[in-house]
Amino acid sequence: MREKIAAFLDNDSPFGRAMGRCGVLIAANILFLIFSFPVLTIGPALIALFTVTLKMLRGRPDLNPFAEYWRAFKGNFKQGMAISLIALMIVFVTIADVRFLVDAEGILVYFKYMVYFAAGLALILFVHLIPVTAAFADTLPNLLRNAFYFAAKNPARAAAAAAVFVGPMIFTYVDLQRLPLYAFIWVTCGFSLTALAISKLLIKDFNRFLPEIEPDPDPDM
Repeated sequence: MREKIAAFLDNDSPFGRAMGRCGVLIAANILFLIFSFPVLTIGPALIALFTVTLKMLRGRPDLNPFAEYWRAFKGNFKQGMAISLIALMIVFVTIADVRFLVDAEGILVYFKYMVYFAAGLALILFVHLIPVTAAFADTLPNLLRNAFYFAAKNPARAAAAAAVFVGPMIFTYVDLQRLPLYAFIWVTCGFSLTALAISKLLIKDFNRFLPEIEPDPDPDM
C-alpha cells in the first residue's frame, strides 16, 4: 500500500505532474500581481507570465517559475514598457471617445461603432503581441508585424483569444454577488490560467518557428 501511495505522489506520476503544473501557475500568477502593481509595468509582467505558460506547454521539465519569470521580466522590460504605454494610451483615448459618443445622435452614431471596431482590433493585436514578444526575440516593429500575422492567419482563433482575455474579467464585473470567490481565483491562478488558455490557442503555430527548449543549466538561478 505504501508503495502505491508513494508511486501516486511521485513527481513523475500523473498526479505529481499535475500538482507541479498547478504550483507553476500559482507562482507565476502571484509574481504577475506583484510585478504589475505599478500598472505601467503590466506589459513586461504579462510578457513574463506568457513566457512561463508557453514554456510549460512546450514540455519544459525543470521549469522554475521564479527564475523564468524574473529572467523574462528583465529581458523584455523595455519592450514591455513601450507596449504598456501604447496600450494605456489607446485605452484612455477609447474611453474618452466612447464617453463623448455614448449619447450621440445622427451621423456621430457611426463614429461610435467605428471606435468600437477599432478598439476590438487593437485588443486582438495586443492579445497576440504579448505572447509573440514572450516567444520571439526581435524588434518591436517586427513583433507587431508577427502579431498581426498570427492574428490574421486565423481570425476565428484571434477572436477567441481576445474573448478569453477579456471575457472572465467582464463576467467578474457583472456577477458581483460572487466577487469574493472570483477575487480568490484571480489572486491564486486566474491570470495564469487565462495566459495558459491563450498560449494553448497559439502554441501550435508558434512551435513551427521555435527551436526545441533545452533544460535550464541552473534552474535555481
